[in-house]
Amino acid sequence: MLALKGIYENGIVTLEKPLKTDKKMEVIVTFLEEENDRDKILSLKDFSFMETRQKTSKYNFSLSNAVLEERKEGL
Repeated sequence: MLALKGIYENGIVTLEKPLKTDKKMEVIVTFLEEENDRDKILSLKDFSFMETRQKTSKYNFSLSNAVLEERKEGL
């Protein structure tokens, strides 16, 4: 496996260093998050327990049990 850095702009990927090869190669493109995006990560202070209870009060099931069941089905 070979890793090359580059820039994606306006639908075009430009590699930092050219890769000389005559054969067709499969690639995986991973978009790295920008530093500004990291600041948008939510923390516990962004959530209100009471607000969540009010918004989910009409549902008559355990959310944690539903998540566990969904994960079991995915195995």
